[in-house]
Amino acid sequence: MNLDIERGSLDGEGVRIGIVQARFNDTVCDGLRQACVGELLRLGVLAEDIFLCSVPGALEIGIALQRLARTREFDSLIALGAVIRGDTYHFEVVSNESAAAIQRVSLDESIPIANGILTCDTDAQAEVRIIGKGADCARVAVEMAHVCATLTLLGISPDEVDADADAADDADADAGSAAKSVPNP
Repeated sequence: MNLDIERGSLDGEGVRIGIVQARFNDTVCDGLRQACVGELLRLGVLAEDIFLCSVPGALEIGIALQRLARTREFDSLIALGAVIRGDTYHFEVVSNESAAAIQRVSLDESIPIANGILTCDTDAQAEVRIIGKGADCARVAVEMAHVCATLTLLGISPDEVDADADAADDADADAGSAAKSVPNP
């Protein structure tokens, strides 16, 4: 059996990208941004189609992504940051919560987000990953913008996904209300 596999294009022409970059660990984050923007331009995304927003740290990236997503001005978003392990549990909290926020915004707002938040044990590990991760996020953002556009052409629009999710939430709420109103024997 021969199946066609739909794969997004890496042609950045006409693709609008929003980038949120953390400033904490600024040397790493600036390198991620330079690699990412350089690759976006190489792929054909115009400089005027790239919007860059800077936030203090990785935990602030989620709210900025959400606000950008809600403008409906972008085809894809990119999160850039670096969380480097220290001596406390804080590393796990920031790593896990920033990743969860990115995923939540992507699914809730129906927009692809390339996660370029490095989570490394050392500065040296982060420095080795800067160029590859920044460029990879650019490619992911452009490709996923095309994949989502194709899915919309197939009749799977973000509004329908939102409506289906709202209907499911309403059904869950109704089921929960009904269960609460049944007396316990």
